[in-house]
Amino acid sequence: MDIRSLKSKFNQSRDYSTDDVNALMDFAKKAYIHNEIDIKEYRLHVRELEALGAVIPDDYKEDSLIENS
Repeated sequence: MDIRSLKSKFNQSRDYSTDDVNALMDFAKKAYIHNEIDIKEYRLHVRELEALGAVIPDDYKEDSLIENS
């Protein structure tokens, strides 16, 4: 699945379209968690979306259980 397919799937499930790369990143993450896409596909989406400017929110990083070094 490429980014266009991800956008299409987002549109079908949410009944609206978006070009917001952060919203698409969240959607990809949820699709991975719910086993709708595999890890290879998820990583590909994350790389593409990050290249387009997607970022993980700072407050999400602060609430993480993983220690930052």
